[in-house]
Amino acid sequence: MIDIFARVKALRVVHGHLDGAELIRAFAAEFPGSLGVISSFGAEAAVLLDQVAQVDPSLPVIFIDTDELFDETHAYRESLSRRLGLTGLRIVRPTDEELREADGLWRSDIDACCTLRKVRPFDRVRLGFEVIVDGRKRAHGRNRAEIHTIEAGEDGIIKLSPLAKWDQRRIDAAFEERGLPRHPLVAEGYLSIGCWPCTRPVAPGGEVRSGRWAGSAKSECGIHRLLYPDATI
Repeated sequence: MIDIFARVKALRVVHGHLDGAELIRAFAAEFPGSLGVISSFGAEAAVLLDQVAQVDPSLPVIFIDTDELFDETHAYRESLSRRLGLTGLRIVRPTDEELREADGLWRSDIDACCTLRKVRPFDRVRLGFEVIVDGRKRAHGRNRAEIHTIEAGEDGIIKLSPLAKWDQRRIDAAFEERGLPRHPLVAEGYLSIGCWPCTRPVAPGGEVRSGRWAGSAKSECGIHRLLYPDATI
């Protein structure tokens, strides 16, 4: 088995100076047929997906339908996919058994709910790829504050975050310059958008992700798992 840490270190030497579409293009060329994108079609998703479309609109884009998403998110997924010409969209869902087990679970165990509705469905599809591209950014703070554009994920998967170093000003500029539509709930104060039971508008001046699992210590759903801390590479 290839040492994932040595592999990531080598990839950083070659590609660590890149970001955005240039980074996606480099990895799509180096890992043909083995690169997938994960997107929630949330508040800032259009920026990453626009970068993907500029490289290759047929790249696989994984969307996890938890069965608890806002109606606005489903509508945005459809309209944004058409707008960008994305043809590789893959909608992944929990099994009927997982949905039965998760029914109402957000009221008592949010971690278990995320595991059933998001983590398990994602785990079934992610092993088909060597590289998973995501939209995480350091500007979101908390445990994302130190992320790298290229990281070692579980099971030897390489995690690629092309927008890791982008600040809010650059994100907003991309929306304007590229004429990208916003998620309809952004206008209502939702700056990070997941499942409706666990997503709230953000107070003025609040952290971008403070509306996710508000009132709890939870800040991630569990799909962005590193093999172990980046400092080990």
